[in-house]
Amino acid sequence: VTEAEAMVTVAERAAARGVRSMVAFNYRRVPAVALARRFVEEGRLGELRHVRAQYLQDWIVDPEFPLVWRLQKDKAGSGALGDIGSHIVDTAQYVTGQLLTGVSAITETFVKERPLAEESAGLSAGGGQGTGAVTVDDAALFIGRLSGGGLASFEATRFASGRKNAMRIEINGSLGSLSFDFEAMNELWFHDHTLPAEDSGFRRILVTESGHPYAGAWWPPGHGLGYEHTFTHEVKDFVEAIGAGTDPAPSFADGLRVQRVLAAVEESAANDSRWTPVS
Repeated sequence: VTEAEAMVTVAERAAARGVRSMVAFNYRRVPAVALARRFVEEGRLGELRHVRAQYLQDWIVDPEFPLVWRLQKDKAGSGALGDIGSHIVDTAQYVTGQLLTGVSAITETFVKERPLAEESAGLSAGGGQGTGAVTVDDAALFIGRLSGGGLASFEATRFASGRKNAMRIEINGSLGSLSFDFEAMNELWFHDHTLPAEDSGFRRILVTESGHPYAGAWWPPGHGLGYEHTFTHEVKDFVEAIGAGTDPAPSFADGLRVQRVLAAVEESAANDSRWTPVS
């Protein structure tokens, strides 16, 4: 039994005693991402055929950046895969309403030795004396298949020069497509393929209207939200679920499903990208 599986069991036993729990995947609470899910649920994309998900950062491009805890497997568990790849896996499964059933993956560590860090907090650190081994992946790429039959590709890296927090997802369906980039977090791009050709193409939706998910609780239309609001939305959803006596989402079981995808990615990458089912 893995640690993640044990946590699910603990959560289930606690729930039987009336104790509720939730995993904090905050990107689900971006209004534009929640609106994307609504579009899929309403059938506006039709049959889902492609998912492309990326999470691109650049904060360790410099080889002199110190060996902070996020670069040590015994402390972080994994590198870009677990740190940011987990978010695009959850976002893809959340928006599509489907699960990944198998993957083929490759990972890479570009800078294998770094200066030892004197101290670190968040994404910053001071340099120390000597060097140490980087024991996690710097980047992970994998393809996958969704439970509905669609194809998916994922890329997580902290070596994308110029990208600060580009958490992106694009979904193509038989009736339309949508696209989101967190570096423009108040926007969702949508293409309605049922329109005549002269009226087609992607259109920008500014997700700040009162009828959009979460947005109506904040500012007038056009006044954008920020990263911090996603955590407020988490608390709001959690408290409302407790008040209603329902199970908050995402659950520990949802978190375990993401972990199983990550485990399959690691297994595939360690076996020459062999196709690996998600158990």
